[in-house]
Amino acid sequence: MTTKLMGRGVQRVEDQRFLRGQGRYVDDVAVSPSTLHAAVLRSPHAHARIVDIDVSEVLEIDGVHAVWTYDDLEGLMAEPLPLLIPHPSLTHGRTQYALAKDEVNYVGEAIAFVVAEDRYLAEDAVARIKVSYEFLPPVVGVEAARRAEHLVHEDVPGNVAARLEQNTGAEGELEARMAQAPHRLTLDLTIERSACTPLEGRGTVARWDPDLGRLTVWTSTQTSTGVRAAVAAKLGLDLRHVDVITPDVGGGFGVKINHPWPEELLVPLAARLLGRTVKFTEDRREHFISSAHERGQLQHIEVGFDDDGRLLALDVTFWHDNGAYTPYGLIVPIITSTQLLGPYKPGVYRVVFESLYTNTVMVTPYRGAGRPQGCYAMERTMDAIAAYLGKDRTEVRAVNFIQPDEFPYDQRMIFQDGRELEYDSGDYPAMLAKIKALVGWEEFPAMKAAAAAQGRRLGIGLACYVEGTGVGPYEGAHVHIETSGKVKVATGLTTQGQGHATVFAQLVADELGCKFEDVEVVTGDTRRMPYAVGTFASRAAVMSGSAIHLAAKRAKEKALRIAADALEAAEDDLEIVDGVVRVRGTDASIDLGTVAVLSNPLRYAFDEASKAATQFTVGDPGKPPVAEDDEPGLEGQDFYSPERSTFASGMHAVIVETDPETCEIRVVKYAVVHDCGRLINPMIVEGQIHGGVAQGIGGALYERMAYDSSGQLLNASFMDFLMPYVTEVPDGIAIDHLETPSPLNPLGIKGAGEAGVIPAAAVFASAISDAEGFPLTAMPISPAELYELRKAHS
Repeated sequence: MTTKLMGRGVQRVEDQRFLRGQGRYVDDVAVSPSTLHAAVLRSPHAHARIVDIDVSEVLEIDGVHAVWTYDDLEGLMAEPLPLLIPHPSLTHGRTQYALAKDEVNYVGEAIAFVVAEDRYLAEDAVARIKVSYEFLPPVVGVEAARRAEHLVHEDVPGNVAARLEQNTGAEGELEARMAQAPHRLTLDLTIERSACTPLEGRGTVARWDPDLGRLTVWTSTQTSTGVRAAVAAKLGLDLRHVDVITPDVGGGFGVKINHPWPEELLVPLAARLLGRTVKFTEDRREHFISSAHERGQLQHIEVGFDDDGRLLALDVTFWHDNGAYTPYGLIVPIITSTQLLGPYKPGVYRVVFESLYTNTVMVTPYRGAGRPQGCYAMERTMDAIAAYLGKDRTEVRAVNFIQPDEFPYDQRMIFQDGRELEYDSGDYPAMLAKIKALVGWEEFPAMKAAAAAQGRRLGIGLACYVEGTGVGPYEGAHVHIETSGKVKVATGLTTQGQGHATVFAQLVADELGCKFEDVEVVTGDTRRMPYAVGTFASRAAVMSGSAIHLAAKRAKEKALRIAADALEAAEDDLEIVDGVVRVRGTDASIDLGTVAVLSNPLRYAFDEASKAATQFTVGDPGKPPVAEDDEPGLEGQDFYSPERSTFASGMHAVIVETDPETCEIRVVKYAVVHDCGRLINPMIVEGQIHGGVAQGIGGALYERMAYDSSGQLLNASFMDFLMPYVTEVPDGIAIDHLETPSPLNPLGIKGAGEAGVIPAAAVFASAISDAEGFPLTAMPISPAELYELRKAHS
């Protein structure tokens, strides 16, 4: 039998193309002299009324084909952009217009759209547009939003977009348990705003075919089908007349799941009206000031616990900065409020959050999507309890763990998918033992003492998390076996570097019995798979992986039926090995390519292969070559819709050194133990963890969105926005795996894409606190901030 590929570290098939410079991104599409280029005039002010827009100077420029403001938009294009995920608690949801109507609410909001012969001309034209403003007081930061001295939207009282409460206890139970607890603590925590900043920003190209009445859009997105639906609706086109293709994507990390961006509507509209291909490519500053940010929250925590550190009552209130608009609903704060619980039993838990408007860039999911904030809150709480009781930090965590025999475990809350927060599987005590061994937890006190004798400061930190992955509603797949024996696989979600072409091919090769190298995977092309949801929430392997497995199974079942007829054998006696269907124990066989020929009865022969499927060349002219009741073609299609989310988990530990004089923070050792169920490709999972850890280090020690009081982003470039270089990321990240299969899908897998970044702020806060001897309550932390904290605690 063919060696199974599930669980093997198969080399990525995508990498050679990228390493040889053969990647094809949106900006590589439609490179021709006939392509028109778009540029956008963006607000330089955080909050102002638009008094007048004068475009007269632009109309005189030769080579400018269109200049639009809000007044030029008609029909649904003149309506606000969609609020993608409504929620009953989002009582004051607001979304922006494709081009600002009457008012701007953040620096970077789109005001005018210009299409010209080239980008240089379009930018020059944008610079000639004159806008008169009536300035309004900006609201910047959560504290200002809470004070509500000024309003972002005049019809939103108190700047509160939403208030949501969940309580796992009966009325009055939390207060009673808190009052009865032997010990109580209160914490106030801050986590600042950051952003995805993928190397490739947003980009859209559109082409209208007047002969076919068909629109083709190429866009750098995490949801081709979502963009397709939005474009069709806003432009008044039939869905089947719009194709959306997502080519290679140079990083998504969540920012590209939001849709439609204004340009994703304006570019197709311009292509249709002007009859020319139109392209927009976002520059770096535009991405900083007009895409999306995340993370910013203030958190207040009250916890009651017993002498062992066991949680009896947990009461959390936090305030979430959603920026100027709420296109993605309440997903981020809902995830924070639910995933905060991690691997623990909280006793009675109440969480209340307010999602607040500010005159800053809107907030949508960024890798981790609310989980880093929740993990930070809970792990800082665990460390505080341990410090209060004088106990080892691992001991306090262990006493609160959900035990392996308690799964499935219902946390009695509603998750982001609207379903119960019920953990499917895990073994947290085993994971804790692994992470302690991996980082050298028991040996660390001696290491710290030896360093202290040399005048060095070392600290060790630990953080645990649980990540809801594989959220619904569904994904689908189509598997088609060509007459050449090649296997074409299509799934609708998009790819941003996760290795989908490799892992999905592994699944097909295993299920179908074909050669791995014969499998070709296409993602994010609505022509090949028009029904899909998108890539987010660590869901690709669980959702599309399961759908691909099921579709390959259907294709295999059909192949065996047809081959059984051709070989005059029972289906149970057949096996498929390396793309050949054979009768066990005999020399009789037929390759999958020939089975594909037989699956499609033909009247006309075009080549040697097709002769075998015509009416006079089959073994029995009276018997059709395709199995009875089968549709023509050797293919399978299926969809997977989960009962509920799967819940991956992990623990990170880090040893850091803080310089006694400069306050620089250096990573000495980083260790990760991760459980994403059955591993499809351990090498790719570890690559995802490495990338996530690097991003997490950036979020914990370097990256933040620095706004001034007027709402100007002060570090909107890679010269000013700090990122970790390879010198700041540890060379060898120690990784170990735990596999507790999920019972919720046919492969037993869970997601892994966001795991590396989730506990970073928490684990660094823990380690730096241990090195310095005082608790950290705000992240990220810089050397200058650590210096000030040292002075305050000296």
